[in-house]
Amino acid sequence: MVDNREAAAFEALGAVVDPELDEPITDLDFVQSVTVSDGRDVVVHLRLPTSFCAPNFAYLMASDAKDVLVQLPWTRAVTVELDDHHDSDIINAGLAADAGYRGTFAHEAENDLEELRLTFHRKAHVAAMERCLTGLMRRDPARQMNEMGRVVLGDLPDDDTTRALLTRRQTLGLPVTPDSLVMVDHHGNDYAEIDVPLALRRARSTRISIDGNAHFCRGLLRTRYDDPDRTTVNA
Repeated sequence: MVDNREAAAFEALGAVVDPELDEPITDLDFVQSVTVSDGRDVVVHLRLPTSFCAPNFAYLMASDAKDVLVQLPWTRAVTVELDDHHDSDIINAGLAADAGYRGTFAHEAENDLEELRLTFHRKAHVAAMERCLTGLMRRDPARQMNEMGRVVLGDLPDDDTTRALLTRRQTLGLPVTPDSLVMVDHHGNDYAEIDVPLALRRARSTRISIDGNAHFCRGLLRTRYDDPDRTTVNA
């Protein structure tokens, strides 16, 4: 019996999310190829929509990709390389040496990656919260915007949008019990009724920005490469 380890490696890469777009790199077609040799050695090539994508975002995705593959019980050597980026050589050398972000970029690494990661986790939570509450109002037009501050998780439908919100709440350490308020800030604090409409409008702006950036990046990727919808998985 032959293990389909290339497919398993690709599936594992689905846990890696573009921090700005809040979508898996596999869905965004950022995974150019996955190769497994000798049953245990994995080589992955990543690509991005442009050569000038922010180096910290690029490193974060490439580093996360290596981390999820190293955690698979059967991998021995894991190589992740970023292609066609202006900092490809620097990033690939840093990944190969397990130098970390600061070790890779030295004095250019002004901010810690975890701080950057937290910022985008918070934005993803705001966008997911807005999607759920807007969907609720669309399904029930009788609901007023200022009432959204009283909606609890148990009021939401059991669908992918709600599950995405629960995942993002768990990432931030926010409660996910059915009686937990949906509309809370990054620390779990609720909103006064008078503040709910403005907060929800701001959340909508965040969500529109994320969705718009994702659409734009997909267009750039299609322009840059002839086959953005094909990921090569080799034995």
